[in-house]
Amino acid sequence: MSNLQVGEKFTAEITGLTHEGMGVGRIGERVVFIPHSLPGDLIKMKVVEIKKRLAFGELLEILEPSTDRIKPSCPHAKTCGGCQFQHLQYTAQLEWKRQQVHDAMKRIGKLDVKVLPTLGMENPYHYRNNSQMPFGDESGELILGFFKPGSHEIIDVETCEIQHPLITKLALTLKRIVSELKIEQYDRAKHKGILRHAVIRVSFAKKELMLILVTNTHDLPHKEQLINQLTNEVPELVSVIHNVNSQKTNVVMGRKTEVLWGNSHLIDTIGHLSYAISPRSFFQVNPLQTEVLYDLVREEMHPNDKGIILDLYCGAGTIGLYLAADAKRIIGVESFADAVKDANYNAELNGIKNAKFVVGKAENELPKIMENYDDVSAVVVDPPRKGCDAKLLETLNMAKVPQIVYVSCNPSTLARDLAVLVEGGYSIDSVQPIDMFPWTRHVETVVLLSQRKADNHIE
Repeated sequence: MSNLQVGEKFTAEITGLTHEGMGVGRIGERVVFIPHSLPGDLIKMKVVEIKKRLAFGELLEILEPSTDRIKPSCPHAKTCGGCQFQHLQYTAQLEWKRQQVHDAMKRIGKLDVKVLPTLGMENPYHYRNNSQMPFGDESGELILGFFKPGSHEIIDVETCEIQHPLITKLALTLKRIVSELKIEQYDRAKHKGILRHAVIRVSFAKKELMLILVTNTHDLPHKEQLINQLTNEVPELVSVIHNVNSQKTNVVMGRKTEVLWGNSHLIDTIGHLSYAISPRSFFQVNPLQTEVLYDLVREEMHPNDKGIILDLYCGAGTIGLYLAADAKRIIGVESFADAVKDANYNAELNGIKNAKFVVGKAENELPKIMENYDDVSAVVVDPPRKGCDAKLLETLNMAKVPQIVYVSCNPSTLARDLAVLVEGGYSIDSVQPIDMFPWTRHVETVVLLSQRKADNHIE
């Protein structure tokens, strides 16, 4: 339909979902993407954007709902950018995530491997331990919430189905007190004002909160009164941190961080270990599923106390320390120096003597480690969304370590990297998706590779 016009209305049957969670339909020969629609829906839609080979639509009415459609439990489901699948029943989400991993393996990696059913949560709500909430203005009133998808428009949030209830409690109290004290919010367009973000972290184990106030200015007005009121009304709050970010950027936190009141870190647990969480340290946002993930890594590896395990992109050392009891030694590598400090502190906190963490890029440090140690039995890689560095993959193939466990948050870069490792002599033993982020499009995957030549390619 070459003469398609913006504003035209159509009836469309939804037949698929994009990797971003938008429904896929057709208008004539043209593919159209419609947010909030699901496979099996028959909908009325309006065209809002037209490109050369595709279009985007707005859902106007559901004429016949998909059998997988449910009523969202969150009042912000259609406006907030946090969740994409509040309208999709949970079992269908798990299957969709398995399919995403399978499709990436086949399409990007050219790998013919079995992808196991996604490991879900028994209770997939209130699992997040970390929230980054921007301050804003709505009709002259201060608001605190989340960005609308693809914009800097802030949705004022009164409740959240995926974050820990204590985060919501603190956020609502903070918003009211800041408004009463008339502390100015940051204006992103003019790059003026004070309060940019409230970053809130919670310890599931101890039910304690950390508040990080990110400001555009070095001064935080009324900070003593703010802290007094917050700590009186929210007794679970044990730490108030001030972070300064005066740059015109979408990055949430700046480099300068100061403890205004209370503790410098939280303590949370994963399984049998305790971990210190500092304001800027990475810690898995879903501690309940993290234990499932780490147990899976340990089970897949069958570690023993005769070999060295390398933990690459180790962050605060959480995976490596979890495996330490079953290894001769753990060596972790991380480029972020503050995270390495956290990792060493976590080793000390748990009385672990056989773990060592170094600052550096994994691709640069791995060759040095392999030159100095001849008893490396396994490598764990847990890279960011962009995947592993090409030099690191090359070194892994040359090193011929008996086992590699690849933990990934991005099926596309995972499939790309696995293809390189398979070409280098590894076989894929298992591909296990894990739902770390229910009601969102994100999926974590754990892959076990062994050093033996096998043909996993699709010809």
